[in-house]
Amino acid sequence: MGVFTRSFIFFFGSLFIGVSLIAGQDNAGQPPRGWNSYDSFSWIISEEEFLQNAEIVSKTLLPHGYEYVVVDFLWYRRKIPGAYTDSSGDDVVDEWGRPIPDPGRWPSSGDGKGFTEIAQKVHGMGLKFGIHVMRGISAQAVNASTPILDTRTGRAYEESGHTWTAKDIGMTERACAWMPHGFMSVNTQSGAGEAFLRSLYQQYAEWGVDFVKHDCIFGDDLDVKEISIVSEVLEELHRPIIYSLSPGTSAAPVMAKEITNFVNMYRVTADDWDTWEDVESHFNVARDFAASNLIGAKGLKGKSWPDLDMLPLGWLTDPSVNEGPHRNCRLTPDEQKTQITLWSIAKSPLMFGGDLRHIDQNTLNLITHPVLLEVNSFSANNKEFPYVKAVKDFERSNCILTKNWGSFKNVTMPDKIKLAVTSCKEHYAKGWILKMSNQKLDQLCWRESLGQNNWKPFCLYKRRSHVALNENLMRKQQYEGKFHLVAMEKMKYCLDASTYRKFSLQKSRTNHLSPCKWDVKQMWDLNSNGTLVSSYSGLCATVKMVKNNANVGGVRSWVATGRKGEIYVSFFNLDAMKTVISANIADLTKSVPSDYVRKDSCKCTEVWSAEDLGTVKQLSMEVAGHGCALFVLNCQ
Repeated sequence: MGVFTRSFIFFFGSLFIGVSLIAGQDNAGQPPRGWNSYDSFSWIISEEEFLQNAEIVSKTLLPHGYEYVVVDFLWYRRKIPGAYTDSSGDDVVDEWGRPIPDPGRWPSSGDGKGFTEIAQKVHGMGLKFGIHVMRGISAQAVNASTPILDTRTGRAYEESGHTWTAKDIGMTERACAWMPHGFMSVNTQSGAGEAFLRSLYQQYAEWGVDFVKHDCIFGDDLDVKEISIVSEVLEELHRPIIYSLSPGTSAAPVMAKEITNFVNMYRVTADDWDTWEDVESHFNVARDFAASNLIGAKGLKGKSWPDLDMLPLGWLTDPSVNEGPHRNCRLTPDEQKTQITLWSIAKSPLMFGGDLRHIDQNTLNLITHPVLLEVNSFSANNKEFPYVKAVKDFERSNCILTKNWGSFKNVTMPDKIKLAVTSCKEHYAKGWILKMSNQKLDQLCWRESLGQNNWKPFCLYKRRSHVALNENLMRKQQYEGKFHLVAMEKMKYCLDASTYRKFSLQKSRTNHLSPCKWDVKQMWDLNSNGTLVSSYSGLCATVKMVKNNANVGGVRSWVATGRKGEIYVSFFNLDAMKTVISANIADLTKSVPSDYVRKDSCKCTEVWSAEDLGTVKQLSMEVAGHGCALFVLNCQ
């Protein structure tokens, strides 16, 4: 990474002094920043390993605004042979069915102390303590019929002469799609369900928790009611707790607008790992949430921020493993710069995921870069900047290369039909029609041709669900009027809402169907307005044609304004081939307030090359494949 002139360093360094103090004035006044254990430890982190990383955060990252240290998922799971992400019966719960730390990995948690001592040590380092939690209640508590604590009385919750238990409130039909043996939703329509959630989050506050990452609750798994109840409990507390939602598969701006007031940050993507495909997939998402004015919207006791996920940089492990392998980040240096530049200018929370005990100087320099942190905390008017031009290497080369390229550049792979779930308020959720069929079953078809003459309309078959004689009567009543969707050639396989995060169909149209069963994830309703509603999440199915090369490659650009009148412009090259990217200064007025551009030329410095470009009327730079450029402009 290049070195700035002394005055440049002093300017931005002085701007950033005190960021953690400013950020603490209200809940998430700026995008939260910290360290999370998942990318480097999966679920198996121990108390010793966590505190070692927290100590390094305190000494090296806290001065740069990284103030949260978060224990990610399954801190309550015993690390024993056979235990894994979705194993059953391996968790530690208290008498009220609430998860408590595994004493084998968290020895200070004994005697009912939970995370109290850990939180005290973290606070003593000048940091704030966070934990990952799952939605609803654990299957282990439901199976054990543990009583529910009424925090108002300190006794078991009673209503209408009945002492309520976990079995009364656990919704087995709404198990978490990716951890079905671990957790399920609670019945939030009952007083007992609300009492359980209240007892959970009040206990976290008593432990000294400052940050809660609530999983399997947004995107495909949206549960607005539970989110609102948790938010209400946190709002009543006398101490601030940052409320974060995760994951965000199938998240959309319309969906986010239903929950932003309740939370402080929320994942808008699937898990991000250290592959270029993952980094690239965030550009459209970040653009859409920025265009919907959701960056820094009103949130719980402060603001809320769309979250592009953790930064998988430095020393990492692989997802959901019980031990190593431990390895360095697979992204190239240019790809790493692209990732953190996008995260910064899109104002995503910055949660570093690498094991800090093995951090290298380049990674440390990257995540503490003063300009990036200034942009992340204090910039405004952040949005994609579409007024850029690109000239690729092959277009600037000799005629022979251009001719050879032309012989295969228009070759495309087969398109795919993609099923996805979205908010039922989206206009593109309305498109399903019922067709009478000469078969025994009616067809449910997407009304659009998807622009492909050689494709037949996309259809599945509507099968009314029939309850076998041994099925529970309550379940029959619960699913009354709902139906399965099946592929004709595989009548025993039904469309499952929980598979949407990986669901794509080519001409066979039968991939990712699951064996038909009485499961809320396979139950659907067709509304008169043409929406197909999942009984699992209340979200709607939609169908899209995805070109094999859609949203892949090309160039992107973002723009933002600074608090001292500066303008930030970033160029991103999503192609593997180096590209010259250009933009005219005059076009900045189309994206930023006019008082930021009072001249037709600007003083310009490029951050990553440390080049002082002088006064320019056009920005132009050759950008490496998968790389980026970041300009700081003064146009006043």
